[in-house]
Amino acid sequence: MASGPSPVADVRVPDTRLAVEATELVRDTTSELVYHHSRRVYLFGALQGRRRALSFDPELLYIGAMFHDLGLGERFRSSGRRFEVDSADEARRFLRSHGVPEDGVRRVWTAIALHTTPGIPAFMEPEVALVTAGVEYDVLGIGYEDVSDADRAAIVALHPRPDFKRRILAAFTEGVRPKPETTFGNVKADVLQHYVPGFERGDFVRTVLDSPWPE
Repeated sequence: MASGPSPVADVRVPDTRLAVEATELVRDTTSELVYHHSRRVYLFGALQGRRRALSFDPELLYIGAMFHDLGLGERFRSSGRRFEVDSADEARRFLRSHGVPEDGVRRVWTAIALHTTPGIPAFMEPEVALVTAGVEYDVLGIGYEDVSDADRAAIVALHPRPDFKRRILAAFTEGVRPKPETTFGNVKADVLQHYVPGFERGDFVRTVLDSPWPE
């Protein structure tokens, strides 16, 4: 992996100019909750990559992890687009401004855009698969026993998660509440159904039956 500061759970966080500037941007524009979550996503994703014997670019994985929830921020709440797309577009702008080759830009964009779409990223490029793996580990506990108790404790000691379940669900709610139509067909509809009184989730079958086609 890339050289850098002392490793956490034997995983090094990239310390390239690109990674350092991404860290600063995320720390300046998101909450402490999202910052620590994003760093854990990278670390857990990297550990899952090692366990799966995947060859991945640590820098691209790091950027994907750090930007993946940026679109939950207040300035994106009137965009009318899924927060994953807003997050992915911010990462794309950042990477292009640093001259990153388009293949790398595409991988990061795809990793972020698909991180709440289960069942697909695992079959794509390692960076795409591992952003989702890191998110699923930290938020859903999928593969919890794949990481040793010692490694998990080391990561959480550096990037704590006090009251994380409640706080991350609140962040999801606030991020997508102003644009409920963007939850159609994805996991964030569950969030609004639990936390927003009066929310009515989209119904795929009803949409088909009520389409303008006569038959």
